Amino acid sequence: MKNIGIWMDKEKAHIVVCTEHGEKLSTLQSNVEFYNPKGGSRSKTRWGPQDVVQDSKYLEREKHQLKAYFKKLVKMITDADALAIFGPAETGEKFEKELLERYPKLASKVKTVTRSDSMTDNQVKALIRDFFNKDKG
Repeated sequence: MKNIGIWMDKEKAHIVVCTEHGEKLSTLQSNVEFYNPKGGSRSKTRWGPQDVVQDSKYLEREKHQLKAYFKKLVKMITDADALAIFGPAETGEKFEKELLERYPKLASKVKTVTRSDSMTDNQVKALIRDFFNKDKG
């Protein structure tokens, strides 16, 4: 049985593959850019119009980068028997939504989507190992 646990945020995903022979940790960088759009500009005239920054352009680019990140992640976990997704923000929930929309066979293997704080590599391994061992018992 091949159980896969993923701890993910926008920056990276730690993938822990648990088999009878032990667990293996690999990391996938997301390459999602961090956007901090600067404010608009003021008009030269005293009561003139203000130029506004269009956030939609940045959000749309981030959405496309997340989809590419999720696609790479799916390629790494296609042979899973069970999936557990953990992470500090809503990225895990977005990933689950993407699985439900585009990869329903893989989405049916998701056991949990749980929020958890940032962790070290060993803490991630322990969290995922404990989750699947608890699931067996």
